[in-house]
Amino acid sequence: MSEPFQLSLAPRQLTQTINPWSWSFGDFSLFTINLGQSGKPEVEARVLDEVGSYGRQIGRIGEALEKLIDWAEKQDPALVGTPAFEELRKQLLHVSLIKEQETAKAEKASA
Repeated sequence: MSEPFQLSLAPRQLTQTINPWSWSFGDFSLFTINLGQSGKPEVEARVLDEVGSYGRQIGRIGEALEKLIDWAEKQDPALVGTPAFEELRKQLLHVSLIKEQETAKAEKASA
């Protein structure tokens, strides 16, 4: 008795490497962000993982500083218009506008 004709369109064992660069090229990637030398890279990695990205951390610090500036200006009106305060406010406003634009773009793309 002869074997029936069989055609296999896939290999007997199918595996897929999700990140092929890790096994062949180490840290090779299209984008590399070097955050500098860290005295305790394990701590830095945990902070980024558990607390939040640098952007999120800086954003919260910026929000807190803005509240402190508002308070300080109420305490001493001579501080109103201080160049450093105004520059910080401009940067925070710019970040806010970028976030709004990107949110609108993402909503438009998903609609």
